[in-house]
Amino acid sequence: MKKISLKVLLLTLLVPALLKAQTGAFITVKGKEVIGADGKPFLIRGTNLGNWLVPEGYMFKFKSVNSPRLINEALLELLGPEETTTFWKKYQDSYITAADIHFLKASGMNSIRIPFNYRLFTGENYMGQNNADRGFELLDRVIGWCKQEGLYVLLDMHCAPGGQTGDNIDDGYGYPFLFKSPAMQQQAIAVWQRIATHYANETTVMGYDLLNEPIATYFNKDEFNPSLEPLYKAITAAIRTVDKNHIMFLGGAQWDGNFSAFGQPFDSKLVYTFHLYWTKTTTKEIIQQYTTFRDKYNVPVYCGETGENNDEWVAGFRKTLEENNIGWHYWPYKKMDNTAGIITFDVPAGYDKIIDYTEMPRADFAAIRKAAPADREEIKKALYGFLNNCKFENCRPNKGYIEALGLKVP
Repeated sequence: MKKISLKVLLLTLLVPALLKAQTGAFITVKGKEVIGADGKPFLIRGTNLGNWLVPEGYMFKFKSVNSPRLINEALLELLGPEETTTFWKKYQDSYITAADIHFLKASGMNSIRIPFNYRLFTGENYMGQNNADRGFELLDRVIGWCKQEGLYVLLDMHCAPGGQTGDNIDDGYGYPFLFKSPAMQQQAIAVWQRIATHYANETTVMGYDLLNEPIATYFNKDEFNPSLEPLYKAITAAIRTVDKNHIMFLGGAQWDGNFSAFGQPFDSKLVYTFHLYWTKTTTKEIIQQYTTFRDKYNVPVYCGETGENNDEWVAGFRKTLEENNIGWHYWPYKKMDNTAGIITFDVPAGYDKIIDYTEMPRADFAAIRKAAPADREEIKKALYGFLNNCKFENCRPNKGYIEALGLKVP
């Protein structure tokens, strides 16, 4: 038998170790590029797990009942506390599963963005529970599936203490109280520091999207915008005491649309985030302010949310982003009775009665009693029909939409 040289033997032993080290590297940034674990440019391509940890009324076909808090109140009135808690537990276990994550990876995506509510990491009651570790229990499970599939995860604080947006999406009270309350800001900082401590060594997590869509256009930007970057700096400083590795994703003011609130980059691992919906798709001018910012400061920019449109629009805007070296997470992954997303599922029988209830006057207890359904078991059956229909095995891929993203139906 021919002898193996010492050099070949060393290579045989070292190559697997080097490959293992590469796969254990963190996603990072260099100049205008996001850099993958292999040291090469990494163009973010994926979707948002909207409606899972932050239920949104429009995805339930509701109108005025449009935030997690308001949805929960309606369910409490219909089902009572015990059944509502049971519903939310089953919802969290059904809406996103290992099968969903496998599908997303098999389609050709490389990452997902996960919106979450800060209450999942506090003792505040949310979706039927007040377990301060529940956020980790839920995220650890999904991150574990993503690690197995080779899919990266971006964690997005969609709902911050006090509300950072001033609309239903932050699950607040219709005003961006976060920027007026030092106590709420300290709570947001503490939650992020706790999350960063937990995931400091987790390479599957690409980074932290510190605040989703801060400061809606309804409010005086001259009053609120100057507070945004200082809060980002404070959150980042706290995270950096426990986590030197992960990227901070910073969303612009006015629905993640306005970068004028930003100055010189203050950390070596930043990505600046914008969201764009329902705009022209094929002209560079629509993203000009973001590419100009990128060129000025030599930092990466990325589109954290877009979509909710027809296949032609989805394809056009995706191409515009990619031609300008801008990564993306389209919104959303899963939505009931919808073709403007990646997969969809059917409206369950009897669900119209739930929709009708949410639209009835319920300002006081007399109104709640008047609006009450004659058959609560029928309501329960419809809600459990929702839970059954939303399971991956009962969903349908939107082939045209997926192909518009340059992906494939597995």
